[in-house]
Amino acid sequence: MGLLQIVVMLLVVGFCAYQRMAMKKAMIINAVALVVLWIHGGFTWGLFISLLIFAVVATFYLLPDLRIDWISRKAYLFMQKVLPPMNETEKTALEAGDVWWEGDLFRGNPDWNKMLNITKPVLTEEEQSFVDNETEELCGMLDDWDIVHKRKDLPPEVWQFIKDKGFLGMIIPKEYGGKGFSALAHSTVVTKIATRSGSAAVTVMVPNSLGPGELLLHYGTQEQKDHYLPRLAKGEEIPCFALTSPVAGSDAGAIPDKGIVCKGKYNGKEVLGIKLTWNKRYITLAPVATIVGLAFKLYDPDNLIGDKEDYGITCALIPADHPGVEIGQRHLPMNQAFMNGTTTGKDVFIPMEMLIGGQEFAGQGWRMLMESLAAGRSISLPAMGTAVAKLSYRMTGAYSLVREQFKTPIGRFEGVEEAMARIAGLAYRTEASRVMTAGAVDLGIKPSVVSAIAKYHMTEMGREIMNHSMDIHGGRAIIMGERNYLANGYMSQPIGITVEGANILTRNLMIFGQGAIRCHPYVLREMMAAQLEDTEEGVKRFDSLLFRHIGYGVSNFARTFALGLSAAKFASKPVGGQTGKYYQHLTRMSSALALTSDIAMGILGGDLKRKERLSARLADVLSHLYMCSAVLKYYQDNDRPLADLPYVKWNMEYGLYKTQEAFYEFYENFPIKAVGKVLRFIAFPYGKSYHMPSDKLEQEIVKPMTQNCEIRDRITEYAYVGKTADDVTGRVELAFLKVLAADEVRRKLRKAMKAGDLDKNATNMERIEQAIEKGIIDKEEQQILVDAEEARMDVIQVDDYSHEEISGVVEDKPKKKKSKSS
Repeated sequence: MGLLQIVVMLLVVGFCAYQRMAMKKAMIINAVALVVLWIHGGFTWGLFISLLIFAVVATFYLLPDLRIDWISRKAYLFMQKVLPPMNETEKTALEAGDVWWEGDLFRGNPDWNKMLNITKPVLTEEEQSFVDNETEELCGMLDDWDIVHKRKDLPPEVWQFIKDKGFLGMIIPKEYGGKGFSALAHSTVVTKIATRSGSAAVTVMVPNSLGPGELLLHYGTQEQKDHYLPRLAKGEEIPCFALTSPVAGSDAGAIPDKGIVCKGKYNGKEVLGIKLTWNKRYITLAPVATIVGLAFKLYDPDNLIGDKEDYGITCALIPADHPGVEIGQRHLPMNQAFMNGTTTGKDVFIPMEMLIGGQEFAGQGWRMLMESLAAGRSISLPAMGTAVAKLSYRMTGAYSLVREQFKTPIGRFEGVEEAMARIAGLAYRTEASRVMTAGAVDLGIKPSVVSAIAKYHMTEMGREIMNHSMDIHGGRAIIMGERNYLANGYMSQPIGITVEGANILTRNLMIFGQGAIRCHPYVLREMMAAQLEDTEEGVKRFDSLLFRHIGYGVSNFARTFALGLSAAKFASKPVGGQTGKYYQHLTRMSSALALTSDIAMGILGGDLKRKERLSARLADVLSHLYMCSAVLKYYQDNDRPLADLPYVKWNMEYGLYKTQEAFYEFYENFPIKAVGKVLRFIAFPYGKSYHMPSDKLEQEIVKPMTQNCEIRDRITEYAYVGKTADDVTGRVELAFLKVLAADEVRRKLRKAMKAGDLDKNATNMERIEQAIEKGIIDKEEQQILVDAEEARMDVIQVDDYSHEEISGVVEDKPKKKKSKSS
């Protein structure tokens, strides 16, 4: 009976913990359970142990002074000793931006109804019109071969069109002459342009993401806004933002560029200002910029503007023709044609009015950059990754039907189909993630962690998709020329991987390193309490947080183990049908993440950040949970189309499998092996639960790639495809449609070949002639087949050039010697 009483009490405690009950309510339920057990089972050793534990917990709960003296104060002083001091830069980075849906996923008990009730992101009529008309027209003007390999620049008429139509002022409010577009519209425009020309897309996206426009909108003085924003909106000013230096790339806080507060001459008068020295590189639009945004470290050794010497990172906006500003020569990033280069300056004097936000914002640059980078990472680079996915889905599907090997379309070979399935599944995932993340920005969120997830994974998915597309196209993809629609995109993939925080850093440090502290309900506040100079106030705050943190940990343990034992079958789900179970499994993995991260932070402390491979695996878990959420949200927002269901299933199975593998790698490499094994058992009591999508499911998601169907159009919406047979993508699309139209007639030919009526060894054209002669097909059917065959042969051709055209060198031919007689 004693053992049974302990088991019953453990179940009661577990139930309360699973439900995350308030402590007071949980104490009452446990007290009632003890009384019931006493009445029905008597006073046994089991009840005695249960009562003793209950009494200890109740004492510390009801007597806070005792709790503080015996536990909290000691824990607080210990934390102060082991916690490294947090400088202002680190504190600003942690506090910058907002916690959004990723916070729910990190804490182990996501409210799925909350997610599904988030407003569906949609384009306004004006935004949709701009995408359908101005953006469509711009894409039609772009010849990426000409831009990248001949001009190394956009044509003058394209530059003018971009300026005149307001592409450079999409984020600028209408009262300043801009478009006032949403983040979703900004993302959609960049996505569409990027399916045509990466160089043009970068040219458009940079002024609309991290740049003077973004910073002026949020931090500029009214005078700065009134002067610059209308000019930026009209394209009268071309902005760049100079952040990266030769010794500070992803570690933007380490920039050596500096400014010294001093007095100097400006417009003939002595004014208070800053003497600046900088050396920047990799600056997009710098070679054509008329105004330069600049990040530097500000120092005031003579206390001219305040009582401190080191103000930290500060941002200024300087005309490119200001005395001393040097715009250097161009870089050539992966041979792409967008403008990128250097800017330098030595002892350049600027007045204080050139600081973004004025003197009041001296030293606020780090916060500005953290919040602006978050917005840029949420929109621009995810849009570029999505563009790769959309174009690859449409063109690779079409090409796999048109291109034949062994008299069979290559898309029907299982090896090719495997690569196509990855393109199809990830294309759906990128679009869902793009829409959800841009939608967060439109809700007023500054998503620091979500933006890092989107930037890292969507650029990496773009790289994977492009690799599969290149493999499927084979020789057709590796020969450069006017016909090649993949090569420039393939070459430019490392750019997105590298910029705005290199992907290695983003995955290993930012997603989990920042996410663990920001998303955790207590850790950041505990750290802040430990930093307080008033020890008594710090202990008081820490006491409240510590015991709630302990309760949170107990709850995570109970939830994770219960969800693992039950395979999440009893977890709540917001919808029924075939997708309901996926919400349950995501809840299970979310709970495992909450438990695992809490234990890891508790044991390893600050060392977890230095254990980058461990933190990166937990970052992968959080990322896959977010992207799976985005897929489910996208599916629901679009009224659960039946055609989408295989894509949703693929993404859920793929995401859960990747989540599971990240957990296993974490547990197997945890420094304390016993802890890793225990955590693995709690999270996966029956071993591995999830598997990669089946071959049959992958066949289902590939099939629409080679059909002219609604879901193909929807997944590739906003991918620009040419309209004529001489266009780089138009010829493939038109050939695809002609081959599809000829399918019924081709069946007649295949049937005739099986019957021996046509020569199997003949070429396609020869068989068509034989079929006409034997009356197997009529003249109309012959023309359908001929049109399809001619289009097919045109599509598989690649470009060739003379030696002089490729080398760019025209050699003088040796002159013939005159004969003596002449």
